[in-house]
Amino acid sequence: MRIKKRSWHDTPQGKFMETQQLPCTYSIHPLKQSMKKVPMAAAAAAAASSSSSRWIYDVFLSFRAEDTYKNFVDHLYVALEQRGIYTFKDDEKLERGILISPELVKAIKESRIAVIIFSKNYASSSWCLDELVEIMECNKSMTGHRVMPIFYNVDLSDIWKQKGSFAEAFAQHEATFVEDKDKVHRWRAALVEAANLSGWDLNNIENG
Repeated sequence: MRIKKRSWHDTPQGKFMETQQLPCTYSIHPLKQSMKKVPMAAAAAAAASSSSSRWIYDVFLSFRAEDTYKNFVDHLYVALEQRGIYTFKDDEKLERGILISPELVKAIKESRIAVIIFSKNYASSSWCLDELVEIMECNKSMTGHRVMPIFYNVDLSDIWKQKGSFAEAFAQHEATFVEDKDKVHRWRAALVEAANLSGWDLNNIENG
């Protein structure tokens, strides 16, 4: 009996790429400030080849609700689910406290891919920034975990240099967390680290 080999396009990563209908991903190096194309297949294929035993979700969505929830995120979530990609989206995206819930931390660790949707007010949320730090820690410590940023109506240089709305957000955070400067430093570092990963800059994609 001949067994049909499963192609990469049948995996959650392959389906996710087809959902976006983007052949490549765009990255701008913060020092060179030049655009270069980086094939996504290599990163996604590596994730697909890793053991799936630890993963509960295919994708974890990190987003700022007031910027994206009723438009981009909703459409993305439906598209992923329609293609059989099991996606975690926090429907109760209201900040009830300073720290993110243990359930969210658990969901991040149990997701094969973390999709970070950077938007204008992403950094104004300590909740989102705590998610981001947890995501980047998982990316460094967990084999097979992948992070894919999407830049939604936001200038990449605002994230790298933390200017514009990001500067305003951190000015507020530094005033609020004056006794915990290390927390703010971790947020800043995680933002720069994530922004340097290959991802989708929707400002540079037609009909994005």
